[in-house]
Amino acid sequence: MVEQPYPTRRRALSKPEKAPSAWSRKRAIARAEAALILAPVTTAATPTQYSPAAGRAPKARSRRAGAKRFLGLLTVMVIPGFLAATSIPAFAIGTPPGFGEENLASTKLAPADLQSVNVSATAAEIGVTREAISAETHSQLMTRKASALRAQARSGAFSVVGPRQAGDDYPFRGQYGLTSLRYVGSQCTDFVAWRINRDKGVSGAPWAYTWANMTPGNGNASGWARAWANNGWKTSKTPVVGAVAWFNGNHVAYVKSVSGGSVHLEEYNWNGSRSYHTRTIPSSSVALFLYPPP
Repeated sequence: MVEQPYPTRRRALSKPEKAPSAWSRKRAIARAEAALILAPVTTAATPTQYSPAAGRAPKARSRRAGAKRFLGLLTVMVIPGFLAATSIPAFAIGTPPGFGEENLASTKLAPADLQSVNVSATAAEIGVTREAISAETHSQLMTRKASALRAQARSGAFSVVGPRQAGDDYPFRGQYGLTSLRYVGSQCTDFVAWRINRDKGVSGAPWAYTWANMTPGNGNASGWARAWANNGWKTSKTPVVGAVAWFNGNHVAYVKSVSGGSVHLEEYNWNGSRSYHTRTIPSSSVALFLYPPP
């Protein structure tokens, strides 16, 4: 058997391992401690052996799992502190003025003494009065409505215009406001003014006679006799056809015909009817006859 040469002659000597530096050892220790802190508390962890000669700590868990554990720990620490700070506002905001150590030590301190509220003088003067608001009673409401209905009735709002009677040629029949003759419609004055214009051959605007040049001082029937005198127009106790029959009771009518000692009249709003009406009466019952304007 051939003897083999000594094997150690051909094998190269291996380099001795380099001892870890102080910085490497500190880094390994920090990694090991972080792994222990981030590990779940309920899980029984296997003790990690650290050997300075190895030069590094055991491999830590994944970064994602470590981040989740860190956020969980941060939540557990932050939320209780936040609740504690907000549930005690007097101490969270700061110590109130004049609140010394002797007050903290006192156990008889009332909660109301911890804070103070100042009410201005203007706020104390504000008051509420019941007299500022009022409401109508039922009887007052009914009285007001009845008054409004009576006013509407007097203005002719509920008047019914019937069929036109024979001889009624009044063009403003059924109107209750001012007409173009400048008198109130469906009244005795407006009807007579219309007949005076018709007899002059005028049946529409521009009219020959209106309130402005016939009775400018007073549009009521009671002022017509004075207006005739002011204008210098003829008046008489003797009736003629086309004259104005003037009464002392604030009424005028149109003389349609004369027969002996009687006159046949045409008129509007006799006894407040707001409609056409005719009658025959003695001439002596008329206070004055106003002859047609020239």
